[in-house]
Amino acid sequence: MVENRPNFININSFEEFSKYYWYREELSQICKSIGLEYRGTKQELIYSIEQYFKGNLIKKSSKQTKYAQVDVVTLDTPLLECGFSFNAKFRECFSTLTGISPFKFTANMAAAWRKVKSEKNIAFTIQDMLKIYYGELNYAQYDKSVCQWNQFLKDFCADENSVNYSNKLKVASILWKEVRNSTEEKTYSKELLDIYFDKIKEYQK
Repeated sequence: MVENRPNFININSFEEFSKYYWYREELSQICKSIGLEYRGTKQELIYSIEQYFKGNLIKKSSKQTKYAQVDVVTLDTPLLECGFSFNAKFRECFSTLTGISPFKFTANMAAAWRKVKSEKNIAFTIQDMLKIYYGELNYAQYDKSVCQWNQFLKDFCADENSVNYSNKLKVASILWKEVRNSTEEKTYSKELLDIYFDKIKEYQK
């Protein structure tokens, strides 16, 4: 049985919170309402909420922390001290280190960089980022849930039954809302057409 998504104030653990799908705007409002930093990416906001349930409050920052900057970048150089960014300079740097050209930063590297900035981790180095690239360090993982709606819509449209509806996007949106607000898997299945028939029947051709 599909359950309605509860209000955040009625959720008692991060595990329970993670069962539901949340939009970035919703996460931002939640963080703002409980006094946490409410700016940033969806992953950063989810991380703040996870820490909130652990008793660690990531407060709204009034100013950015300044770090000493180095001129020469080595494997032992902390990311926060070398002006690290996903730009041409550091693509060339990692291209040299890996022998791969053109070099492309991975989603897990982006997740790691967000975490480094969020935690102000002065100990995380270029070498650590290289280990992330090779899968040798599990410091942060890209949250694939941000792509769940896109995959849901894609799978719905790939279902031969979707041709029976005049407005595919609208029907997919209705089904997604029900799945999103439930503890069920955030994936499309043709059984949803039967479960929520009354809500989408007006869109049948």
